[in-house]
Amino acid sequence: MVVAGVLTGLVYGLMALGLSVIFGVVRVVNFAHGEMMTIAMYGATMLFAAWNVDPFLAALPLAAAFFVLGYVLQKGFINPFITRPEHSQFMLLVAVAIIMVNGMLMAFGPDARNVMTDYQLESFELGKVYVDKARFYAASAAVATALALFGFFRFTLTGKAIRACADNYLGAKVVGLNVKHLYALTFGLGSVCVAVAGCAMVVLVDVTPGLGPYYTLLAFVIVIVGGLGSMTGALLGGVLIGVSEALAGLLIVPSAKSMFSFGLLILVLLLRPQGLLGRRPQ
Repeated sequence: MVVAGVLTGLVYGLMALGLSVIFGVVRVVNFAHGEMMTIAMYGATMLFAAWNVDPFLAALPLAAAFFVLGYVLQKGFINPFITRPEHSQFMLLVAVAIIMVNGMLMAFGPDARNVMTDYQLESFELGKVYVDKARFYAASAAVATALALFGFFRFTLTGKAIRACADNYLGAKVVGLNVKHLYALTFGLGSVCVAVAGCAMVVLVDVTPGLGPYYTLLAFVIVIVGGLGSMTGALLGGVLIGVSEALAGLLIVPSAKSMFSFGLLILVLLLRPQGLLGRRPQ
């Protein structure tokens, strides 16, 4: 159960990584984050139903589509709100989330949808531990995407420019960086994270429109536990939440997983308010 929790937690961590990247650079909290992930899950089910496209292969076109969606959403709607009060940003993104949820209800209805691949019923043995192939593949996709994102920010000129915007907004403008374009790129990259996470998650759970708000809340819990704005902390928080949910299902009942997750959140806030890998405000 712990292994399953770690593997699922890595997918959670990728989802939260997108939220952490957006906040860490743009300083805007994406309250439609879980809804975007749910749309990606529906996209994977549609491609599977129409052309039998494996969800992990569907992640490639969906990631590209979500990059464009995130870029346009930031460039066209969110950028004008960057300098406005936080409650205005909150209202804007909550409105976007509500539109997304109701749009999914209109398009797909309230019934659950899923994909059924051969490997979802298979497992392989690692010593004395049996590992679900679906969870292993999902975690592998999450880790590969996270490593690619880390490499982009660490080694590319554009990634370094985005980090410069995150460190010093005014200084980035003074040296001539196109901050609005870089903000839109960042939002697009965060959207890629939720697209891949959605395609990975759809092999583990059924998708309904109501999952959107749940995953948004879960992403918040993870980034707060790991440290708001910390990319590594998002992955660590995801693993901890995944393990806590697995232990809740093993020791109590599966319905108690949220209790364990929020219990961990309260414990971290009491002992380390900035999160496990977060930095104290100066």
